[in-house]
Amino acid sequence: MKTILKNATLLPEYGYGSKTVCVTVKNRKIAEISEEMPGNFRADEVIDCGGNLLMPAFCNAHCHAAMTLFRGYGEDLPLKEWLETRIFPAEDRLTFRSVYHASMLAIAEMLRHGIASFSDMYMFEDAVAEAVLATGIKANLSRSLVSFDPDIDMAKEQRTVEAVRLAEWYHGCDEGRLLVDFSLHAEYTNVPKACEYVADLAQRFRTGMQIHLSETEREHAECLERWGKTPAEFFRDTGVFDVPTTAAHCVWVTDSDIAILREKGVTVAHNPVSNLKLGSGVAPLRKLLDAGVNVALGTDGVASNNRLDILRELQTAALIHKGVHRNPVEVRAAELMPLATVNGMRAQGRRDCGRVEKGFCADLILVDRGSLHNLPNFDDYAMLAFSADASDVMMTMVDGRILWRNGAYTSIDEERLRYDCRDTFAHYFD
Repeated sequence: MKTILKNATLLPEYGYGSKTVCVTVKNRKIAEISEEMPGNFRADEVIDCGGNLLMPAFCNAHCHAAMTLFRGYGEDLPLKEWLETRIFPAEDRLTFRSVYHASMLAIAEMLRHGIASFSDMYMFEDAVAEAVLATGIKANLSRSLVSFDPDIDMAKEQRTVEAVRLAEWYHGCDEGRLLVDFSLHAEYTNVPKACEYVADLAQRFRTGMQIHLSETEREHAECLERWGKTPAEFFRDTGVFDVPTTAAHCVWVTDSDIAILREKGVTVAHNPVSNLKLGSGVAPLRKLLDAGVNVALGTDGVASNNRLDILRELQTAALIHKGVHRNPVEVRAAELMPLATVNGMRAQGRRDCGRVEKGFCADLILVDRGSLHNLPNFDDYAMLAFSADASDVMMTMVDGRILWRNGAYTSIDEERLRYDCRDTFAHYFD
């Protein structure tokens, strides 16, 4: 399959200025970038981008896809009460079927919003895997693990059996489009023995790790009371950070924690909207970036965000840190772009994703530069950070395959999805 995207505008970092270019996509990869149509321009399809912005697709570095089931369920509550009174009881009723349909809905929303890949931490992850394989999106999936007995035998735990089976069945499917990580929910939901065991599993399977870290002040303080160390120190000392780890939130990390994250190569998944909605606080983004920590953007679950929209996360990050620090140059628009794209892909172990470069995977989106709310346009970075909307995404391509274009899906039957979701939700909450 060969596709030529002509008359495309690239972001300034690629060095073409205001000139439009032709991007040739062949066999999942970007095969060529040229200012003129390729000499041999025969292709299965030639798409005129009309001068609109062709850029790397977004990566959602932290979410719980199936929580679309709980959109709007349990509003205006602090994290602990929200979890214990609303979310945990509802999650006890989850089934393979409900998680599959909820994940299909999440994937449809993400593709519509220009997201080509997502990192997921939840349960019934085999259902999420089937949804991923059916739709063409990329994902790193992990079965979230918890433990409370200090003498636990993790090898015999059903959750561990499910996590191992997920890795054995799905890791590397479709030429690596679907990858599997291991996951420890958080420090406060796990004992050291379990953390050490799961870290060894990740080493054995050569996978990444997904965790929650220092999301709230209370979590951070109680860890200090329990162990005499911070959550970051806890995970470092149990060997978790000896495997590639993505740590979601990191709102309350200390300066010494940040040094640990940098030393261990931990990626921080910054979830500004969820952290604001739950009243958890604002992560120290400037400190993390200045320390050289790889920071990516995540949405968290829809129950604590209500949308799966990385552009909204980027725009929230672009504003909230300026306001909190009373500094209009605390973070700059262009500086945030890697957080939404290549940094998340790197966290997933996808080193050939996240940029519009020859040899990189063709995970691309086309953004309408001519929307009324985007005119006039002096700076594409500023457009993305301050004026653009997810509705401006005209096309989402994953591995060279167009999955969303001009209001229609190519791998999802939208009407069938609406029917399945209405049926699932009606039975779930009746």
